[in-house]
Amino acid sequence: MKYHDAREACLSLPGTFEDFPFGADTAVFRVRGRADGPARLFALLWEGPAEGSARVNLKCEPELAARLRAAHPEITPGYHMSKRHWNTVDCSGALDESTIRDLIEDSYDLVVERLPRADREALGWRGMAR
Repeated sequence: MKYHDAREACLSLPGTFEDFPFGADTAVFRVRGRADGPARLFALLWEGPAEGSARVNLKCEPELAARLRAAHPEITPGYHMSKRHWNTVDCSGALDESTIRDLIEDSYDLVVERLPRADREALGWRGMAR
């Protein structure tokens, strides 16, 4: 998955906006349900070493994070994040695009489920499939 594709996958989720609080090299994706509601971080995206490639930090349930890291060398503990709750995903091609999209959506869902009910309802969020 290329940088542009990962960026579009993040921005396609309801209530998502992008900002750059850490500088122009790292895009931060947050979700907000209502205009006055809290904004919560669910992804950080930056360019990988190969032209057009990307790396993305995504929130993950701790037990699943450990299993994903063990199964995929492209998934490592979150760079500059809580190693228990965040993974860094190398999007340079070893993982298929649908898996990366699923990981982005899972991160989004983990954050949205913690928003106030009014914000979840404003997003039209129906809950995570467990």
